[in-house]
Amino acid sequence: MEKKPFVTKEQIEEIVKTHPTPFHIYDEKGIRENARKLKEAFSWNKGFKEYFAVKATPNPSILKILKEEGCGTDCSSMAELVMSDRAGFHGNEIMFSSNDTPDEEFAYAYKIGATINIDDITHIPFVKKACGCIPKRMSCRYNPGGVFTLGESKEGFQVMDNPGDAKYGLTKDQLMEAYSTFKAEGVEEFGMHAFLASNTISNDYYPALAKILFSLAVEIKEKTGVKLSFINLSGGVGVPYSPDKEPNDIMKIGEGVRKVYEDVLVPAGMGDVEIYTELGRFMLAPFGHLVTKAIHEKHTYKEYIGVDACAANLMRPAMYGAYHHITVLGKENAPLDHVYDVTGSLCENNDKFAIDRKLPEIEMGDYLVIHDTGAHGFAMGYNYNGRLWSAELLLRENGDVTEIRRAETIDDYFATLDGYWDVI
Repeated sequence: MEKKPFVTKEQIEEIVKTHPTPFHIYDEKGIRENARKLKEAFSWNKGFKEYFAVKATPNPSILKILKEEGCGTDCSSMAELVMSDRAGFHGNEIMFSSNDTPDEEFAYAYKIGATINIDDITHIPFVKKACGCIPKRMSCRYNPGGVFTLGESKEGFQVMDNPGDAKYGLTKDQLMEAYSTFKAEGVEEFGMHAFLASNTISNDYYPALAKILFSLAVEIKEKTGVKLSFINLSGGVGVPYSPDKEPNDIMKIGEGVRKVYEDVLVPAGMGDVEIYTELGRFMLAPFGHLVTKAIHEKHTYKEYIGVDACAANLMRPAMYGAYHHITVLGKENAPLDHVYDVTGSLCENNDKFAIDRKLPEIEMGDYLVIHDTGAHGFAMGYNYNGRLWSAELLLRENGDVTEIRRAETIDDYFATLDGYWDVI
């Protein structure tokens, strides 16, 4: 799959006149088109709703776009709950899926009417104490344990992830107990949620997960008398960070889930169960770029290009060794006849956006687009070495560029040192 930037060199040269690099920029047109395609893929389910994972891109301007496209939000902290509420999401438009959760966060989620998705059996009395009751609509996060595999290849079954090592979710027995307890407490709407694999590049992941959850939903109904109102397939549908992979086909994925729905839930009298997704990376990653400028070159044992962004702006390569494609603007068609490590300025040797990457010759002042940073890019930023958070910009459908978060300043960095400068 060829990766092309959604901005040109000429556009960036104009943008940097008022917004110096580095910055993250998002593509409104791409975001909207993708949200509509997801909705179309699951249009067979009358209650379908995407609950965007706020942690992926926590910016109210992005949330506003997604709300206009019919999405809700999935939150995992107080700040995300407050942001969703202030951005105009209310009640069942908000899902609260957290773990090791403080009581004040459960209380606030209940106050704004969010659907609470518990992560552990012990959270039931905790929620009751924090909220003063068990809310009428509750959900449970399921963890089947073991190793999750998908399909069969020449080497055997493809290992997708290892739920048994994950800190999240309830066992099957705990799940049965939780729904029975909810029923006794007067809960009226019940949901289930599970997240078994991350960033899958496979059209089979959601249908395979759906079969597990739909079959379990039927068993829950038979054993506890609880009929689920909704099943949340969570996230896990990924994006191809490298150009040698093909993207997921969300229409095929939606059709695969539909077939399982009709095979498992409909015959059990559960053909009205609402299907939810909770995608972050799939919704936003391809529609964000980190734009940075080449400011240094170094010729030692390797060839290095130093840019004005660093791991504080995009942690994934340093943290996971993750691949992010790089385009040198204006040199899209130039031969890839140089090999570079592309580095940032942190005092850490893992502060590298690319290692031994084949790129066109890079000259000082060239602008580099680092692809697929629309999710878990800016959001995972930090202040190590006193590096400041970058600005976030939005490329509007009409071509205008709007600043949706200003760059952090030195005064911002020192702002939480209450009174310190007054006493030294």
